Amino acid sequence: MRSYDQYCGLARALDVIGDRWALLIVRELLEGPRRYNELVDGLPGIATNLLADRLRDLESSGVVEKGEGGRYALTPWGEALHEPIYALGRWAGPLMKTRGKAAFRPQWLRHMVIARFEGVDPDRQDMVVEVRLDGGEPATLVSSGGRVHMVRGRTASPDVIVSGPPDGVAGLLGGRLSAKDARARKVKIEGDGRRLAGLRPRTGLPR
Repeated sequence: MRSYDQYCGLARALDVIGDRWALLIVRELLEGPRRYNELVDGLPGIATNLLADRLRDLESSGVVEKGEGGRYALTPWGEALHEPIYALGRWAGPLMKTRGKAAFRPQWLRHMVIARFEGVDPDRQDMVVEVRLDGGEPATLVSSGGRVHMVRGRTASPDVIVSGPPDGVAGLLGGRLSAKDARARKVKIEGDGRRLAGLRPRTGLPR
């Protein structure tokens, strides 16, 4: 990528991460170190030679490093992209209303949850929500002490179980869809779905 050659923080940042696929590679590595084939799987549509080129560029820029077992990982400087990436995810809320034919990987739901629920809300209710996405392994959303996080697998006694297509499930959990609208998108809610309002997605964000 050619440099913008501007003495501006945004321009300098785009010199490093402005190429196509660069930020999505960082997204995958925010989950932890990944092997090359794991990155290919998490980046549907990328050509393998282009992935190799982007990894080299990100390595040379100090964003990514190759460690033990040939796994790629973010450097401490690369990990600092956490905040701007999830801020962009929140900003893109209006674009997430429908999925269409876009590719989806179940692990991406965790990024959506982080973007929408990151931080502590003392008024957030404690609850456990089992999430079953069409075509994916079950996961569990845990709200405790004002924080929300996701873990893999089922839970023994969830308060609510939500299952269905990813755009409907993500819209319901993130507060963009009402329970009625989510059901219209073939989302199934088991338990008291009214409790989901207690998750309190971050306010002041586009819906």
